[in-house]
Amino acid sequence: MSILSIYHNAFKSGDIESLKEVLHDDCQFITHVGNTILGKEDMLAFAGSDMVRMEDERILYENDEIGVDHGIAHFANGSTSEAVLTFYQFNDGKIFKIETGATPLSDDYQLVGS
Repeated sequence: MSILSIYHNAFKSGDIESLKEVLHDDCQFITHVGNTILGKEDMLAFAGSDMVRMEDERILYENDEIGVDHGIAHFANGSTSEAVLTFYQFNDGKIFKIETGATPLSDDYQLVGS
C-alpha cells in the first residue's frame, strides 16, 4: 500500500498508531489558511475528528520522494467546502512535509463525471 493510501485511511478512521508510523517525527503541515504550520502531534489530534471531513480523495502522483493528491474538504465550523490540492514530501519512507492549496466551492458544486 502506498504512503498516501495509508495516510488517507488512517486519517479518516482515526487510526493514530498507523498515522504515527507514516508521519515523520519532524513532519510539518503548512496550511493554506494563514500559512499556519502544524506538527505531527497537531495532525494526530485532527485524525478521525469531525473538524475536517474529506471526500472524493484521489492520489494524482506518488513516488519515493513526493506525492500529490486532490479532494474535497468539508469543515465542521460550517465554512464553505474547498477543493484541496495537497503536496507531500517524503523522507525515510514517511511524510515529512505537507502543503495545501485550496479553492472555495459553492454549495451546489458537482464533481466532473458526477
